[in-house]
Amino acid sequence: MVFIVIIIASFLLQMVMPWWIIVVISFATCGLIGKTGKISLWSPFFAILALWTGMALFKSIPNNHLLALRVAEMFGIRSWMLILILSAVLGAFCAGISGFCGYHFRKAILSKKTNS
Repeated sequence: MVFIVIIIASFLLQMVMPWWIIVVISFATCGLIGKTGKISLWSPFFAILALWTGMALFKSIPNNHLLALRVAEMFGIRSWMLILILSAVLGAFCAGISGFCGYHFRKAILSKKTNS
């Protein structure tokens, strides 16, 4: 459930908002419906990994990877595939950590309410 919510919300909101909206979406989604820490870490990670890899390929294949190759050259790499992997993994890492933090934020708030 978390995976589906994150991938759909991220896809829709990234059309009109900056890339870092994935952090807000992952935090909020896992804070609200994340069942465990493991789910809250890996669901956002794989959702954004799949979304960003798919979108990068969707945008890059029609132009024969021209922009990806130029960015790769700026980094001193000769492979557009490494740039695609690097960007997808970095986005996935941000989303995964954010989801994990959202889950633990909810746990901290709930435990604070029960202790008071």
